[in-house]
Order: sequence, then structure tokens, then C-alpha cells
Amino acid sequence: MNPIKRVAIVGGTHGNELTGIYLVKKFEQLPHLIQRASFASITCLANPKAYEMRKRYVDTDLNRCFKRQDLENPLLSSYEAIRAKTIAQMLLAEESSQNSLIIDLHSTTANMGLTIIPSSLHPFNLNLTAYLQSVNPSVKIYQWERLEQDSSFLRSLSEFGCTIEIGPVAQGILDAPLFQKTEQLIYAILDYVEAYNQGVSFHQKDSLTIYQCVKTIDYPRNESGELDAMIHPQRQFRDYEALSPREPIFLTLEGQAIAYKGKSTVYPVFINEAAYYEKGIAMCLTEKQQISI
Repeated sequence: MNPIKRVAIVGGTHGNELTGIYLVKKFEQLPHLIQRASFASITCLANPKAYEMRKRYVDTDLNRCFKRQDLENPLLSSYEAIRAKTIAQMLLAEESSQNSLIIDLHSTTANMGLTIIPSSLHPFNLNLTAYLQSVNPSVKIYQWERLEQDSSFLRSLSEFGCTIEIGPVAQGILDAPLFQKTEQLIYAILDYVEAYNQGVSFHQKDSLTIYQCVKTIDYPRNESGELDAMIHPQRQFRDYEALSPREPIFLTLEGQAIAYKGKSTVYPVFINEAAYYEKGIAMCLTEKQQISI
């Protein structure tokens, strides 16, 4: 693999997730913090209009606008569709002549701690995430249901890089400890890329635990689509903890527990994520997988 020539640090893909937005603002004011000798670092405030409005998005979720067919479709004219095309043009500039790495910064209301979502399972990304775990052992690694070659996520614009997802933090709020931990992960990524480009190896683990999403489940709803139940108190804020069959996951408005009906132990994440109510997702069920690197 050729050296990484550019790292793009993206914040504000969702306009009410302030950690990434204010890290981008900080780096734009103090660019020396992200400068390294062997590659260029750029910043991008992905959804400035949504940020000004203090909303997740203006017309549609920007982080679902990056499928290649959508980027090439001139009929898509929502604010986020147009913005996605602008971002793609910027981040893919001179794509054929250089390797680019994307760090997409997000926050969640779920108790996800520090979560890394690799852009792909390329060996470079696996080694990078292993290094990040050595820097901060609390880091978890998560993957969606499937790795699509043509994904709608912003991070899919490059094979190299990751999303950093941190929580719990309320929408529209800056949380100082999580801000600082995210900042340190960014510096660790930049230092890793610098060392990689210079042929320096880091000591790291030879395997990773990845929480692979196998399905998403919605809240129980009535015929009108309204909630019939909420996350059970015994499950709230227990992201990455084992959920076994017959354990409670929901609680009806009348106080009746609803149990998990699966046949095997899973590990829920994004539990009660505020932004996922509209997507019909109460939690993502994952399986623990061990991957050699």
C-alpha cells in the first residue's frame, strides 16, 4: 500500500453533534495541532446549515447521501444531497494520485463510550484500530450489518479511515471529557499515519474483538406507529453488555416487561439512540467476533 497523502477530519455531519464541530473549529484556529510532515491534513464542517439551525439535518440525513448513484444523480436537489456532492468532490480530489484517509466525528446519546467504526476491514484499518486500543484500552470496535462497497455513509468515500462515535452525550451539548478523549484519538490516528508513512512499526495486539451488527430491532409500536413500549430499565445504558434470551429489553407503558426472543447471546449497542427513533431502531444487536490481523 502506498503512503497516505491526505487526512480529512470531518465534523458536523449531523448539525447537533457538537464534539466534532468544535474540534474542527479548534483545528482550523490551531492548524499546527494536526500538521504532520508526511501528509496534508484538512478539515471539513460537513453540514454548516444544520449546525446554524441546531438540527441534525435540514432536509435529510447527510450520512445517508453518499451512495455513488446518489452522488451522480442530478435530480437529487435537497440541501444534504447537494452538500454530499460538494463534500465528495473535495475529499476525492486527485483521488487517482493519492491515498486519502477520512476521520468522521460523531456523537451518540447511547452509552457507547469510545467506539471506532472502520471504513473497511482493510489490514491498514485493522492495524490502526489495534493501535488505538493500545493507546486507550476502553476503545470498542463496531461494524454495521454489512460492509457495502457502495455505502451511503460519508466514511465510505475512502477505504481508509474510520468514524469515531462517542457517548453518551445529549444532542446539542459539548461534553468536555468526551471532547478531550476524541481529540486524543485524532492525534493518535495522525501519529500512526505519520509512523506508517515513515516505515515505523508500533507494537500492538495481533487480534481484535469486533462487535458485528447482525440486525436492528425497533420499539414495539401500535397500529398508528406510536411507541407501545420503551427500553427496559435493566437494559438502558448497557451498550456492549451481553443480552441473553428471555432477558427483558422493553417495558410497556402499563409496566409489563418484554423479553428478548432470540436464541443466542448478543451485545446490543446504540441502545435508545435519540436520532434513531425516526429510523425505527431501538438498538443494534451485535455478535462478538475475534479477527486476526
